[in-house]
Amino acid sequence: MTLSEEKKAARLAAIARRDQAHAALADIAPDRVAAHFAATFRLDPGAVVSAYWPGRTELDIRPLAERLHRSGHPIGLPVVLGRGRPLVFRLWRPGDVLEPKPFGLQEPYATAPEVTPQVLLVPFLSFDRSGYRIGYGAGYYDRTLATLRARRKVLAIGVGYAAQGTDRLPHDAHDQPLDWVVTEEGPLAFDGAKMSGAE
Repeated sequence: MTLSEEKKAARLAAIARRDQAHAALADIAPDRVAAHFAATFRLDPGAVVSAYWPGRTELDIRPLAERLHRSGHPIGLPVVLGRGRPLVFRLWRPGDVLEPKPFGLQEPYATAPEVTPQVLLVPFLSFDRSGYRIGYGAGYYDRTLATLRARRKVLAIGVGYAAQGTDRLPHDAHDQPLDWVVTEEGPLAFDGAKMSGAE
């Protein structure tokens, strides 16, 4: 089986697990994730955080984004400029009118200021014990993280359901690992192949 075929199989399995978790936990997981995040991370004052607008059965991180906004952190939402290009992030405030996109996604309009995040809240279909993630296959977050990490240190925190975790995902040199994952069950930190809960 080729790497591409392995990733396709992993995506199909991950979508099924996420759909099941969402059906059971969508009402309670967002607040649990926000509470775990607040108890775990002490961000620099004014640090810019990228969030995402939930689509399909992704965990809704808007309660967390709103809490971070109230704490004085500018929030950027991802904007797709074109296939094969890194994402950019435009400023979002609760209540902003957003531009509808496919799959139920929404993006800030082009008039919103562009921001550069120091902390990224990253969606995924699945994550593994080494911190690798798999998405829908377009590679937007891998390119974005590679670009940002080449400039400065950033913190990449995956956000999703615990059921989306697995022991190992297929990956190659282009795949960018996460630093942490936060689920409704709590935070996980990655150090190479080592995974541990927060101290």
